[in-house]
Amino acid sequence: MLVLSRVVGELISIGDDISLRVLSVNGSSVRFGVEAPKKVNVHRAEVYERIQRKQAREGAR
Repeated sequence: MLVLSRVVGELISIGDDISLRVLSVNGSSVRFGVEAPKKVNVHRAEVYERIQRKQAREGAR
């Protein structure tokens, strides 16, 4: 795991076409903006897990 320190407004680049921008920090809460191509799905972890479970159930039919 890579751990980085950033301040509001700074970017983190992932590959050539994905960027995370720190939008705000409020106590222990950090808001990120994600810039990625439309072909890349971006989800919060709990939403992604729900999608994976649903796809697994549909594949088992």
